[in-house]
Amino acid sequence: MAEELGQIEKTPVAREGRKLLLVSLIFRGADAPPDYLERFDLYWQQIGEQIGNLEAKTGKVNRVYHELVSIAGEDGLKVMEKLNPSSWQIAKAKCQNGAKLEATEDKELVEECMDWERCLLTGLMSSRVTQTVSQFYVEASRKRYEHIARRIDETLKEGEIATLFIIERHMVQFPSDIQVFSVAPPALDQIYRWLRDRASRREEG
Repeated sequence: MAEELGQIEKTPVAREGRKLLLVSLIFRGADAPPDYLERFDLYWQQIGEQIGNLEAKTGKVNRVYHELVSIAGEDGLKVMEKLNPSSWQIAKAKCQNGAKLEATEDKELVEECMDWERCLLTGLMSSRVTQTVSQFYVEASRKRYEHIARRIDETLKEGEIATLFIIERHMVQFPSDIQVFSVAPPALDQIYRWLRDRASRREEG
């Protein structure tokens, strides 16, 4: 179970062992209103600050992992820039400071998951077919998340610190010897509150 980053302030974090900073991917959205964008920008600013605070205590980030990125190095950073410029800026800064962007995903598994998900979203299938497609989607997702966990286990070395950018509802089971910290700044609660309020207004309307 991941610990919140704020808990680190109370007790020093040992330098030995493997550590993973878990960052929830929050996306901008094409037509996001100004009040959401204000919270969005603050969120990523605070993410950068919290990661920097942890590095000051334990050492710099050695490796970067990012959902949907199946290529390492500079080519992977180009993919990140298109996916999410905000997480890309943080990752780029870490790589310029000596970190390595790892190939996190298996491209074929990602594409398979997306295809099954698209099928489910159509809503045009019979219940029996929907159930079958749902099973295929769940199985593909399981393999995908197992691959991510395996990639981290294979590449994150003893004494290293890594950052993983991934959606909050992921199902990755991390190796038991990796200490996982959730980087959850105050702006994340503001975003969730904004989303809840918006959903309530829609229901009332």
